[in-house]
Amino acid sequence: MATKGSMDHTAWRLFIDAVELGSLSKVAAAYGIGQPHVSRKIGELERECGGRLFQRTGRGVVLTELGQRVAPKVRSWLASTEQLANDIKATSGKPIGRVRLGILPSTAHPLVSTLYYSLKELHPLVQLNVREGQGAQLETWLEDGSLDLAILYRHSPTPKNGDVYLIEAPTYLVSAAGDKVTSRPTVPFSVLDKLPLVLFCRPSTWRDRLDELAAERGILLNVAAEADSLSLQARIVADRGMYALLGAYAITVVAKECRLGSSKLVNPVVSRHMAIAMSRHSELTLACRAVMSEIQQIVKAGGTRLSQAKAAATTADRAFAGSSNRR
Repeated sequence: MATKGSMDHTAWRLFIDAVELGSLSKVAAAYGIGQPHVSRKIGELERECGGRLFQRTGRGVVLTELGQRVAPKVRSWLASTEQLANDIKATSGKPIGRVRLGILPSTAHPLVSTLYYSLKELHPLVQLNVREGQGAQLETWLEDGSLDLAILYRHSPTPKNGDVYLIEAPTYLVSAAGDKVTSRPTVPFSVLDKLPLVLFCRPSTWRDRLDELAAERGILLNVAAEADSLSLQARIVADRGMYALLGAYAITVVAKECRLGSSKLVNPVVSRHMAIAMSRHSELTLACRAVMSEIQQIVKAGGTRLSQAKAAATTADRAFAGSSNRR
């Protein structure tokens, strides 16, 4: 049992695991210990804190208001103590330790899969922990300290809050192959008026940005479906005659599953910046810096190939559409 005023590392680790898993029984199962032991440890922490950290529900546990205030600080403390142990071990100056990285579905492959292999070869002591989510979810995880880094999109042309911009990504209107609306290399933003769209679910800064642009131009965005899954968006577009708004990375991912057509949005060009964002609760460790450096190198090396792949996919789709129309 922890003495008064001390920090019981093991107990607080159980607390964070319970936050992540949402269940004391799942924590017990993960450690191969009894649930009463986990409950007792959490109870000791609650007595030390002077209030409940969890609210017990029929499905497990959720954080109380006190727990929500405590969790980010505990995550930061656990991360720093773990990194201290790694730093002591890393007498050779090599990056070592766990890096928690959040990604968007469109960056899962090939960027992150390439990152895994690159780290294994160059920094084998770095452990990459990847979580996938949409922009708003990644922002929440950065804010509460669940992530160290995240790859997401920013709308401002100027980096803020320590963000590192990787590449500028224009937006494309995506359709089923052979669709007349996307038969040309570019389409004006005004073509979106009342067009049936499948977009990412709210909350979404991307949706907010599109709404602003539409309102400025007196355009009605007809959101006919919502889906956070890129694969599902592609299927809906290919099968249901709807349209999506995606970047080049996303298109190269879903084009492997469905035959699609695409045209770049212009008047205005709607660009976003792929960026590496950092949690203000986490220390920018040597391992984090190594991961950031590798991401930058991968994006830099892959930018040209990405543009070529996008152009090739678009050309192939238009050729397919042309042959279909002739028939």
